[in-house]
Amino acid sequence: MSLPGKEIYRGHDQFGSVRVLDDGDKRYLAFGDQDEQSCCLKHEPLIPEHEYVRVMLLALLFVEPRQVISLGLGAGALNTCLHGRFPGLKQQIAELRPEVVEVAQRFFQLPRGKRIQVHTTDALNFLRHIETRKADIVFSDIYGAEGLSEQQLGEEYLELCAERLKPGGWLVMNLWREHQGPQTLELLLQQFSTLYGCHTQSGNWVVFAAEDDHDMSQSQLDKRARQLSQQLGFSLSSHLKRLRSYP
Repeated sequence: MSLPGKEIYRGHDQFGSVRVLDDGDKRYLAFGDQDEQSCCLKHEPLIPEHEYVRVMLLALLFVEPRQVISLGLGAGALNTCLHGRFPGLKQQIAELRPEVVEVAQRFFQLPRGKRIQVHTTDALNFLRHIETRKADIVFSDIYGAEGLSEQQLGEEYLELCAERLKPGGWLVMNLWREHQGPQTLELLLQQFSTLYGCHTQSGNWVVFAAEDDHDMSQSQLDKRARQLSQQLGFSLSSHLKRLRSYP
C-alpha cells in the first residue's frame, strides 16, 4: 500500500522515521513506508478522518467527560477534536516519542495550552509513576511502525488503566480484529465487568470497558448519538448500530 501525497517532512529518532505527507486537502502521519498512522483534513482539523477514531468517541454516549487520559498520541486527531468541541475538558496525554509530539503540534494543529498536557514517556511508565487526576475516559491507542504495542494487552497495563478511572469511567482501546477472542475477553474481564466492542471497515476492533454498565435505553442512546453528532460535526449513529456487548 503506497502512501498518498507528497512528503513534506521526515524526522528520525531511536524508534525509526516520522513522516508527514500532504496531498493538498489532507495531511498524513506515517511511521513507515507503507501504512498511514493518522490523517487530518487541513481545513477541518476538529473532525477526525479515520473511522476508528470516530468509533472511539462513542464513549461520549456513556459519560460526559471532564478529565481524559490518552495513551498514545499519533497526530492527535482525537485530542484536537475533544479540545475544540468540549471547552471544559482537560486532557493528559502520554506519548513516547518527542518527535511525534513536535510533528503533531507543528503539522497537525494539536493545540497547546493549560487544558492539554503532554507527557513524553512510555504509556506504562506514565501509568506507574505520573500522578494525575482520575479520568472519566482513558483512551489507549499505542501503535508503532510494526503495528500494535502488545503492552496494551498486558495484565499490569489493564489493571493500572482501571485504577486511573473515576467511578463510572470507561477504558477505550483501539485493537485489531485479530485480537478479538476468548483470551482477550478473559483478560479484560479480570478488570472490568462490562465490555462492548465495535468493528470498523478497516479492520480495527474498538473495545469499551467499564466496571459498571451504562443505564441508558437504546432510545436514549440513539437520541444522545444524534445530539453528539451535531456537536462533533459527524455522525455517530451508524457506529452505534454496530456496537455489541460481550460476552
